[in-house]
Amino acid sequence: MFEIEHKGDVPRIEPLTFGPQLGGVPSPELGAGREWLVTDGLGGSATGTVSGLRTRPEHALLTVARPGRTPHVALAALDLTVTLHTGTKVPLYTHAWESGSVDPLGHRLLETFTLSAGLPRWRWRIGDVVIERTLAMSYGSPSLAVVHRVVSAPGPVGLTVAAMCTWREASGARRADGPGLRIEQVADGVLVEDAYRLAGPGWQPAGQWHLGARAGAVTEDLWLGGTFGGPAWPGETLEISAWAGDLAHRPPAPPLVLAAARERAHRLVTAAKAEGYAGSLALAADAFVLRAPFLADGYPWSGRAAPLAAYEGLLLDTGRADEGRDLLRALVERPGDGVDFPLWLVHAVDRHVTRTGDSDLAREVAVPLSRLLRQSLSGAGPLTVDPADGLLALAAGAAAPGGGRVGKLVEINALWVNALAALGDLLAEGGRDDARPRERHARARESFVRRFPAPEGWLHDVVEGPAAPYPLGAGTQHDDPTLRPYQLFAWSLPHAPMRGTAGVGVAAAGEALLTPLGLRTLAPDEYGYDGAHPEQGRVLPWLIGPYVDACAATGRPVDGLLDGITASRAEQGVGSVGEAAHGDAPHPPAGRPFDALAVAEALRVETRYAP
Repeated sequence: MFEIEHKGDVPRIEPLTFGPQLGGVPSPELGAGREWLVTDGLGGSATGTVSGLRTRPEHALLTVARPGRTPHVALAALDLTVTLHTGTKVPLYTHAWESGSVDPLGHRLLETFTLSAGLPRWRWRIGDVVIERTLAMSYGSPSLAVVHRVVSAPGPVGLTVAAMCTWREASGARRADGPGLRIEQVADGVLVEDAYRLAGPGWQPAGQWHLGARAGAVTEDLWLGGTFGGPAWPGETLEISAWAGDLAHRPPAPPLVLAAARERAHRLVTAAKAEGYAGSLALAADAFVLRAPFLADGYPWSGRAAPLAAYEGLLLDTGRADEGRDLLRALVERPGDGVDFPLWLVHAVDRHVTRTGDSDLAREVAVPLSRLLRQSLSGAGPLTVDPADGLLALAAGAAAPGGGRVGKLVEINALWVNALAALGDLLAEGGRDDARPRERHARARESFVRRFPAPEGWLHDVVEGPAAPYPLGAGTQHDDPTLRPYQLFAWSLPHAPMRGTAGVGVAAAGEALLTPLGLRTLAPDEYGYDGAHPEQGRVLPWLIGPYVDACAATGRPVDGLLDGITASRAEQGVGSVGEAAHGDAPHPPAGRPFDALAVAEALRVETRYAP
């Protein structure tokens, strides 16, 4: 994303710039290409492609997130046209259409795209005329600021910006033959659906549908609300605001919003005490830390919370422990969903207390955590403790991590052993030492070490799972030795059950599953491998975290393991880390371009192991 250099105590954030070839428009059939993202700290966003082509229904300049409701797309696009001194009108935007055409072709005039301090900036060249656009969102407010500037020209040029509007769920579509948009013309702009407002100079109302706009696989109709604009001399600007929430009060002027966003970026890098790639990841992590407190799982945002495995990277490695403490307290009081949520919550609290020395938090939450863990394993939920060996079994029909696996899962039980040891430490740290978690830890660890090693040398993925599809007869159970990456947790966690062992499974995972972008969920030579399938071969970049930890725990080198992910920061989600990639080389991107867990683990590993 950026290289971070320090001058005194003030970090200088070097921008990442693309030239005209890398900024070229991708075919709608080939996917999204390079994407950028700006967020408001509330789950709202502005996002799109470097070229300007909308290739997802979520691509928009203003998407509004509201508590308890699906994020809504408001302002789909601001289409910029320049009128030269000759009277020639030159569009600098592009759209894909239902007919299959891409028109107009404004992307061909894109000279550079730059991401600077987290803010996207486009620069178009029409001979000796250069026009620039920069945008930002206000942190903590659902508002967008856009500044157009005439960088150079032999004289004044005309700038016209068409506001393409809608109001719909972020992943949906709105058509002209459905309910019409409720529009109210107001001073220097328009109010749409009583949900958001646009304002800027030279407003001219319009009011017509543009039919058949494509955004990836979705086709929708966009409402031309009107245009902003007027003549501008070199150095002059055209500034537009779009905002939701408190519609009666205007946000600060766009230049002030941009300046505040740049200052915030520098504060974030300074707080993270990060340089180089870690500094860029600290900026990327900010997109997922919401003010609720809440961790968003990725963008396009689904409204779901990020897995707690992301806690350490997003909050501790960014210098945001105070926000982290508030989040942990809230989660202990109101636990989230997920089979493994209580286990990861114990881990997150343990890492927080270990790294910050926050004995007060340990004293406050250790007993409630113990109670939560006990309640989650009471038999009413999908996880139960097997009294025969003290390990956890996952019932059929549960939404298991890794999809469809039933029985005693290797990562669930590694987390269980880790949680029991961590809980014992937290109780002791909080002055409530209790021998029971330590006793249960010793028993579960002994059972894990005895039950999970497979004849192949690595660990079983599942023990005592269902026999099908194996021909072992009705009612029998099966130990599944399939080599998957989830066994890495048995070495990577702080209180991992296999710590101190040779780590044959770590070596095997590296040989069969490791790619430049992370680990595959299944080896290519395994039965059923499919590089496009989430659990049958797709690459998950976040798994580089447990792999690096497991390598370090077993004495294997870790240098260079992030190089591929580092190099990919300009290839999907610009400056960030994507959710997944195809299992086969060259590993084209899959899933969301901005993923909380992948960013968190890349940052944690970079911070911990960088030379």
